[in-house]
Amino acid sequence: METSPTVPRTETGKTYGEYLKVPELLSLQQPQSTPAHHDEMLFIIIHQAYELWFKQILHEMECTRNSMKRGKILRAAHTMKRVHAIMELLVKQIHILETMTPAEFLQFRDKLNPASGFQSLQFRELEFLAGLKQEKYLKSFAAQPELQARLKKRLDEPSLRETYFELLRDLGYSLPETITEASKQELDEATDGPEHNQVMASLIEIYQNPDSNLPLYLLSETFVEFDLQLDLWREHHVRVVERSIGFKRGTGGSSGVGYLQSTTGRRCFPFLWEVRTYLKKEANVW
Repeated sequence: METSPTVPRTETGKTYGEYLKVPELLSLQQPQSTPAHHDEMLFIIIHQAYELWFKQILHEMECTRNSMKRGKILRAAHTMKRVHAIMELLVKQIHILETMTPAEFLQFRDKLNPASGFQSLQFRELEFLAGLKQEKYLKSFAAQPELQARLKKRLDEPSLRETYFELLRDLGYSLPETITEASKQELDEATDGPEHNQVMASLIEIYQNPDSNLPLYLLSETFVEFDLQLDLWREHHVRVVERSIGFKRGTGGSSGVGYLQSTTGRRCFPFLWEVRTYLKKEANVW
């Protein structure tokens, strides 16, 4: 008679379930509808999975920032590739919600009030760490001092965008010593100004001659891809929400689809998109 194999343990003496804390993880899905609606489990798991992936993205973005601070340009670019892979997954994942009909969602949607995705701390951290810092979002966590303090820390610490500029300075590119609030607006809105033009001149040097500046070019393009993936996620999110609830107000009090639509097109690295406008044709590129 065959006997069942013993459960293997890790070097620390833990099983698979103990190492990953699977029992604890699987105990966190707690539908609020009574009796529990079948689709509420799906809704909870998808959003919990998002939060886990947001945590990993933040982990990788911090690694990218640290690599840039140490001048490890290709390591930073490689790390951002992992971020892209996760973000591509998040775009696909949101469409699982479309297997739930609008009528089915309404059966438990009222149980979400006043909770809203607007309250996702980690998503705001992701935006802030990338460089899309908006102090007004601190107010969203006024009733949760610990979370507000965490977001305030992200507001005050260097973003990927700021660290990227610092890297260029360290490598000898002519950039303003500090990117002022005024010049941040210039960069965001693609308006002329001395600091804006100084930044553009450095980026043109990188983009006009990518072979001569290949590591920096590759890193810069990973940030462009980050912007692209983030905007794709926003766009898909808008359409999925509209398909689910139409133009109803959001559970957190927002205008719903109208608010979500207003967030599309926000870029963390707009200057890396703008530089393409100023590139010129050159002979013998290859």
